[in-house]
Amino acid sequence: MPIRLNLLAEAQAAEEMRRRDPVKRAIWAGVMIVSMMLIWSSSIQFKAILASNELSRVEAQVTSHTNQYQQVLAHQQKAAEIHQKVTALQKLAANRLLNGTLLNALQQTTVHDVQLVRLRVDQVYNLVDAVPARTNDNRVLPARPATATERIALILEGEDASPSPGDQINKLKEAIAGNCYFKDVLAKTNSVILKTLSPPTMSPESGKPCVLFSLECRYPERTR
Repeated sequence: MPIRLNLLAEAQAAEEMRRRDPVKRAIWAGVMIVSMMLIWSSSIQFKAILASNELSRVEAQVTSHTNQYQQVLAHQQKAAEIHQKVTALQKLAANRLLNGTLLNALQQTTVHDVQLVRLRVDQVYNLVDAVPARTNDNRVLPARPATATERIALILEGEDASPSPGDQINKLKEAIAGNCYFKDVLAKTNSVILKTLSPPTMSPESGKPCVLFSLECRYPERTR
């Protein structure tokens, strides 16, 4: 029986051992792991770029909505100020002194031998500026709107030429205080007071003895 000799057996064994070398396998495994890490890192970076773009878009939308919100707040504040001014004007118009109504009421408060020769309406408005909200010692002081205090006084000048000059003045005061119009608009206390009273004199028109006087009708003080 022939004997076969493999002269390359030693070389083949060395090659087989080289192919089965654990270091080489570790290198290949490391290369694959690094490749997978690079691929994973690239995907993460790509997702980060997409997320950054989305964040920029959302931030732009938020900024736009914030600007619109500030504009809406500014418009609301302006509308509130306009509404407040319109309401104040409506109150002023509704409560203003009507001279026609006043003259009509005076025609209904006549007293014998008493003649009114002059009337004057004094209207004074004291304005107080608005005070913005402020902080004082960690305490917030609220804002205070502007106000206007109205003071109205009706001055009536006349002459009493009754047989006893001066006696009819009190009757005129009572007639004014009892008139429906003056009851509603004048102050509740000391609404009609005697301001001046002259000594008896001769009336330049009738030639009769008379006294000259002036009455002040006080309207209540109003702050708006």
